[in-house]
Amino acid sequence: MANSGQYIDNIAIHPIDIAEGLAERHAWEFDRVADDQIAMAIEGAWRTYSITLAWSSRDETLRLVCAFEMTPPEDRLDKLYNLINEANDRCWTGAFVLWRAQDLMVYRYGLALTGGEIAGAGQLDRLVASAVRNCERFYPAFQLVCWGDESVEDALDLAIDEAYGTA
Repeated sequence: MANSGQYIDNIAIHPIDIAEGLAERHAWEFDRVADDQIAMAIEGAWRTYSITLAWSSRDETLRLVCAFEMTPPEDRLDKLYNLINEANDRCWTGAFVLWRAQDLMVYRYGLALTGGEIAGAGQLDRLVASAVRNCERFYPAFQLVCWGDESVEDALDLAIDEAYGTA
């Protein structure tokens, strides 16, 4: 039986098919936008996040975009951009970007799967979970800088750090 398991592991499964299976398993709302794209809605503690995964066969990259609405006041943009830079410095994977034209704060990541590499369900599950975790972690800081008159440093102090180890 070990041989059949090895054979299954070597079958190339489209990463968006895997993402669709994850969405079904987690009972996330989703829409298969195209063969190479899926959009999902994932409920967090602070808000519902819109997540899109898109596969580009041309550059063999799976792109993740996790977004939430954000329309910061003009007079807070400099502080918000400073906070985004500081937040990105604390993220091991992915980065935040403010898409002003769409009024969206976006956390994005590109997973290179060059040379026929295959993304597994565990890897995609962790990719999506990491995006939501980072948005949850920095959402309060973004809010405090934009509408709470907090400094970048104070807002970052309130951002929940990742825990390492066990208690």
